[in-house]
Amino acid sequence: MARIPVSAVIPAYNREALLGRALDSIARQRTWQPAEVIVVDDGSTDRTAEVAEQHGAKVVRHEENRGLPAARNTCFRSASQPWLALLDSDDEWLPHMLETLWPLRNGPVIV
Repeated sequence: MARIPVSAVIPAYNREALLGRALDSIARQRTWQPAEVIVVDDGSTDRTAEVAEQHGAKVVRHEENRGLPAARNTCFRSASQPWLALLDSDDEWLPHMLETLWPLRNGPVIV
């Protein structure tokens, strides 16, 4: 499976029970995988960071909960790739998400 210059970034707070599903959805991408997966543990009091590490994600920890905007900013600053793909910790990507969007990166984008 080819890697593309994308950082998949997930801010998370107390998402031990849901985070694995989000990370598994990244692993199930067809055709391409992101070059890195980053989870920002925003001061969780559960095993959020451990779940992320078990799935092979790079984990950045906040000592205390700073809120979603701060966690997203930390995700962005921690990314080493020129492209970012956001995923909420309670969501999942469809298996063809990167396969569908990656070819469109240099063309018109409809938001």
